[in-house]
Amino acid sequence: MNAVNNLALERESRVGNIAFIDLKAQQKVIRDRVEKRLIAVLDHGRYIAGPEIDELEQTLAQKTGAKHCIACSSGTDALIIPMMGMQMTRTDAVFIPAFTYNATANAVLVAGATPVFVDIDPYTLNMCPKDLERRVDEAKAAGLTPRMVLAVDLFGVPADYPAIGAIASAHNMRVMGDGAQSFGGKQGGNWVGNITPITGVSFFPGKSLGAYGDGGATFTNDDEVAEWCTSIRWHGTDEARANSVRVGINGRMATFQAAVLLEKNAIFWDELEVRKKVASTYDARLGNIAELQSIPDGTESGYGYYTIQIDERDTVREKMNEIGVPTAIYYKTPLHQMEAFAEFAPEGGLPNAEKATSRVLSLPMHPYLTEEQTDFVCEALLASYKAA
Repeated sequence: MNAVNNLALERESRVGNIAFIDLKAQQKVIRDRVEKRLIAVLDHGRYIAGPEIDELEQTLAQKTGAKHCIACSSGTDALIIPMMGMQMTRTDAVFIPAFTYNATANAVLVAGATPVFVDIDPYTLNMCPKDLERRVDEAKAAGLTPRMVLAVDLFGVPADYPAIGAIASAHNMRVMGDGAQSFGGKQGGNWVGNITPITGVSFFPGKSLGAYGDGGATFTNDDEVAEWCTSIRWHGTDEARANSVRVGINGRMATFQAAVLLEKNAIFWDELEVRKKVASTYDARLGNIAELQSIPDGTESGYGYYTIQIDERDTVREKMNEIGVPTAIYYKTPLHQMEAFAEFAPEGGLPNAEKATSRVLSLPMHPYLTEEQTDFVCEALLASYKAA
């Protein structure tokens, strides 16, 4: 009997079921406190714009060091709203990585601009600054006006913002970070939310800081950006909510979600330390068979996911599934090859993004993995790789 079969038979007795993300275990820890919070919302009855919204915004701004945190209805709206304030048109270019979730491209188009896809660095899997420079030149040659770089902190690792910021500054562009996967990460001593001039964060339930429904927030130190984000999320109204002063959307966060997030945030920072320990075990045991995501000096991952690149990925994943260890593939298709965005695909393609789609594999990552389970995931991957 081979190692894969042996591990499949041993899994239940050794480690039980392994969850890819374990929200049930987390809920057991905080359920009583969450219920008290939700009851408080039921008692005061302010289901929109309740005091929990202000408390959440103040708490997260203080922790990240950002001057402003504007809670909103989703991580996608956290990107759309600040771009709407820039009043862009289709002749305006927003540069985004091609290897990420489609929400990033959707946000650019909904905000009225044109997405320009940029290839990724093959080691960090984030936007490649050298390719960004090339795409800016191409966009200008095509008659587009560069307006923003919207970089994504893929799998938890903040993008190369020093290099991206220098390029953006040279072309008079704003920089916004998509921190949907990186909340809790750092760069240059600053937390995600206070690394870039504008940052959009998602509180989707599966995120490391997740609500029990959709939610998001935009972070900024710019008073003007904060003012228009606050207005746009409430249909573009003025501070008194009596007059429409700009075009807006219904982008408000529900008070219930803020109540949940306050209790989740209370344990998030301790959970982050456990995530780092899980990642450290993976790093130490898997580097000989897999390519680990590179984390540059001065940068710390938020470990929204733990993702490797590995040969024979699909076969390895099949073997892992036989053993009973869950995995995920983010992302199977780069954005420029998706039907909805085909008209924006660059000539010649984006080779690094295209190659990554066949090699990336995300492993279980959450703060309720035991040491035994983490070790078992490593054993299962090693056995699956040898059997592939």
